[in-house]
Parts: sequence; structure tokens; C-alpha cells
Amino acid sequence: MSYTIAIIGRPNVGKSTFFNRLLEERKAITDDFSGVTRDRQYGISTWNGKTFNVIDTGGFVSHTDDIFEKAIRSQVRLAIQEADLMVLMVDVTTGITDLDESLTQELRKSKKPVIVAVNKVDNTERSYAANEFYSLGIEHVFALSSMSGSGTGEILDFITEQIPEDIEDAVDIYANLPKIAIVGQPNAGKSTLVNALVGEERNIVTEIAGTTRDSIHTHYNLYGKEFLLIDTAGIRKKNKVHEDLEFYSVIRAVKAIEESDVCILLIDAIAGIELQDLKIFGIIEQRKRGVVILVNKWDAIEKDSKTMLEFEKKIKEKIAPFTDVPIVFVSALEKQRIYQAIDKVMEVYNNKQIKVPTHKLNEIMLAEIEKYGPPAYRGEYIKIKYVQQLPSTTPSFAFFCNHPDYIRDAYRNYLENRMRENFSLSGVPINIFFRKK
Repeated sequence: MSYTIAIIGRPNVGKSTFFNRLLEERKAITDDFSGVTRDRQYGISTWNGKTFNVIDTGGFVSHTDDIFEKAIRSQVRLAIQEADLMVLMVDVTTGITDLDESLTQELRKSKKPVIVAVNKVDNTERSYAANEFYSLGIEHVFALSSMSGSGTGEILDFITEQIPEDIEDAVDIYANLPKIAIVGQPNAGKSTLVNALVGEERNIVTEIAGTTRDSIHTHYNLYGKEFLLIDTAGIRKKNKVHEDLEFYSVIRAVKAIEESDVCILLIDAIAGIELQDLKIFGIIEQRKRGVVILVNKWDAIEKDSKTMLEFEKKIKEKIAPFTDVPIVFVSALEKQRIYQAIDKVMEVYNNKQIKVPTHKLNEIMLAEIEKYGPPAYRGEYIKIKYVQQLPSTTPSFAFFCNHPDYIRDAYRNYLENRMRENFSLSGVPINIFFRKK
């Protein structure tokens, strides 16, 4: 097992800024008001030749019935269980608060090592003020400014001194796993689906749209299937993105699509497929990612024997011309057909890796071209002589011919349809190129 530290503190003391500095990347969203981080975030930091895990947590608030703050408390306690050492982050500009003292008591119960990181110490006066935090009764107190980075080195020196020599370095053991992003509009049930799949409250779930702000990575390893699930913030229409924070959440969601191999597009069955769902589908197709559509909350729909077929037909009409997409009707809340959906996702992932032998590709596709050849253009006859798959992360095929510029989109669509009929390409956008022989 590798060494793990958790950054704990009340809201708005700078935990996520410190987390980003340790990782040397902007992984967690930061902003100037409390409650930005809600789910716990994971990353890896390296210092003095040692590598360890870092957990960023939401701002801890005790004795409140607020739905988010109760959920954040639960997430913080899970992080404390996972960590070998806790960094209690406090704010020199406010001094010791009741919440800091309450959290200190919470950390003492764990019987694990704790250090205090006094943040926002960026001048001599504040450096003296930081000494106040020794009264919390924790031996090791460090002054730092996570914004500028001053003082971070001393904390990292101390942390790496605590790591036993025989412990494993933290490594990204998930680097080669399939990456599955769950995307969709706010409140479609993305986090509920993740929690239903992994069987724990990994992500905070409420009835309020916009609960998930960052993209959260969850390791799935059940029933012989292993991959990374990426739960993303809901993607709203631009005119509904009122705050900067939500704008960055949308950017993260688009980044998650780009980072993924396959996207699960979650549609709310009650609302039906909307224009914004189609725009998200367009982003997935444009980025050439595999896609499976899940129609969630199917348990809440009144239905007869034709309802599912009619709903599927309506979806395919709207996503045309790319209609070769698996559609599964699920209820994340009731766990209906969610594992069937995962089977489809892995099927699409495998389709995306397809490598068609050149002889088989030519044997089948040249026969299809013989049945219906490309129409002549301006009196020029077009002859396709050879087909080859190109080395690419997305299935890409080159058709070599005498006049590549004269082939129209309608014939390109014909070839794509024939490819899909003959090879396993369901759920995968493909590239077709025409090249001069």
C-alpha cells in the first residue's frame, strides 16, 4: 500500500489551492466562496524522490442539517479513514474558529498523525499571528501561502520524512484502464448511477441540480470488468451558466469527454431527449468518442409494450445520421438494467479497438462497392481500388481511388453504413478518408 495524506479544513481556507500546488496541476476547481469542493478528489504528489497520494476534501461544517454540508461531512470522514496523515488547514486571517476546534477534536479521534497548515501567511505580521494555532494542541504547525507556494516545501519535507522506507510509491495504477465518462444535463442522475454501480456513497447525491462540480474519477472493478468511471458536472445551456464556477464545471465536463474512451450519455426519461442532450451528443461525436445512451428514470414512466420502441425511435430520429448507437433504458435509483448498460459500454470500448485485417477489409468492401459504385462526377468515372485501416485511436479507413475529391457525402454515408453492417462498430464514430491511388 502507498502512503496517503488528506487535506482537511473548514470551508474556504484554501484546501483545493494547496491540493493543486501539491499535484502541480489545476485538478480541483477553486473559487473565492465556500462549498466549491464537495466530493473528495484524489491525486499523486512527488517530493524528495518519494511519491504519495493526496486527498482533497470539501469544507467541514459540524452541527448543521444543510443537505450538502451533511454529505460533505460524510466524505471528509471517509477521507480520514483512508489517510495515513492529515493536514488540518486553517486561515491566519480569521484566527482559530469554533469550527477549527471542532475539527481538531474530530481528527484526534482517528489516532492518526495530524499537522496544522496555517494558510495565507504572506507577510511578517501574519507569520507572527500563525503562532496562535499552537494552542490547538497539535505539535507540528507550519505557516504557508498556498497561493504563492511559500512554505509548501517545509510541509512536503515533513510529510516525506514520515513515509516509511519500505512503503510502495503511489503510482497511477489506472493509467491503462478504459476510461468511461458519464455526461448529461444537470440532475439526470449521473452521480446516482456511479453510486449504484460501485455500491457505496462515492459521490454526493441530492435532488438539487449542479451538485457535482469537478470531474470525479472512480475505480470500478466488479463482475470481471475493470475501468475508470468519470462522473462530471451536468452540462447546461450557455445562457444558464450564470457563475464562473459553473462555466469551469462545463469546461471540466468537456475535458472529461476528451479524456474518455467511451461516454455514457444519460438522458432524463421524464424530460425526454432535449436540444441540450443533442448538443452533448454532438460534442461526443465530434471528439470521436464511443457512446452509449442511457435513458434514466425509466421506472417513473407510464408505459405499455410499445413505449420503449417509440422512445428509441424518437432518439434515433434526432441523433441521425449517426444512429448506430446502443440505447439502454435504466433506473439508477432502482438499479434496473445498469449492469446490462455496462456490458454495452464495454462492447463499445472493444469496438473502438477493432483492427480489421486488410485482406478481409478489401474482400468485403470491394464487393459492396461492386454492387453500388460511386456516381460519376462531371463525366469522370470514379474507381475505388483498395481499402486500408489507418493506425489511429478511432477506427479510421482510407479508400484509395483515382478521383478522391469527386466523392460526395452521400456515398461516404453509404460506405459507412456498409462498414457498420459488416464489422462490429456499434457506438463508435468512424473516420473515412479518400486518397489518391
